[in-house]
Amino acid sequence: MENLIKMVSEKAGITEVQARSAVNTVVSFLKDKMPSGVGSQVETFLNAGSAANVVGSIKEKVGSVLGK
Repeated sequence: MENLIKMVSEKAGITEVQARSAVNTVVSFLKDKMPSGVGSQVETFLNAGSAANVVGSIKEKVGSVLGK
């Protein structure tokens, strides 16, 4: 998740502390909105991947959950 936080910080032009807060907020939101069992794996998934893979996978999974 550290790679994702760093990427958010750089792309948004915010501090890493602010980026960490934003990422944690999004992760909490996703965990709450995803079906049980899936939501509990979000943080584990984020900790396991590179930032580029994580962002691509999140976009794909969120799109499928939203029917896009």
